[in-house]
Amino acid sequence: LSPAHFIERHGLIVIIAIGESLIAIGVGARGTDLGTEVVVAALLGFVVATSFWLAYFDFFPIRAQRLLTERRGADRIALARDAYSYLHLPMVAGIVLFAFAVKVALAHVGDDLDTIPAFALCVGPALYLLAFVLLRLRISRTLGRGRLFAAIACMAVFPIALGVPALVALALVA
Repeated sequence: LSPAHFIERHGLIVIIAIGESLIAIGVGARGTDLGTEVVVAALLGFVVATSFWLAYFDFFPIRAQRLLTERRGADRIALARDAYSYLHLPMVAGIVLFAFAVKVALAHVGDDLDTIPAFALCVGPALYLLAFVLLRLRISRTLGRGRLFAAIACMAVFPIALGVPALVALALVA
């Protein structure tokens, strides 16, 4: 296991998923009149996608590489498995859920979201953030507050997202 190579490859998977979110913004806006609401929704989607990128590449790859380099044998393999197999999957799933939701939201900015897109809009970012919380717990045995509270806030928006226009729901998540 080469820590630098391993971390770089998994970072590329996250970048591809975030890129899917950005593409979803364009696809969702296609076929609309590109009015003010659609432009605002696109910017809000971009804010959320950017926050995914900032959350991931802020500290995690550097810290994880150092931790993997310091460990040897079964301990290194266990950390790599937990951090990059088990906990990267919900991160990527959260980004993909958000990509689906933002595509739907942009296509229908003035309409209320159906249950599944509203769920994806709120739970996708929450899942992404909760994976970070679990990752921190696995790596440092500490529980940070910021991402945990943000995840709870995203989930709390779900009932609200069912009864407001897609633009409002997206603004609340952003």
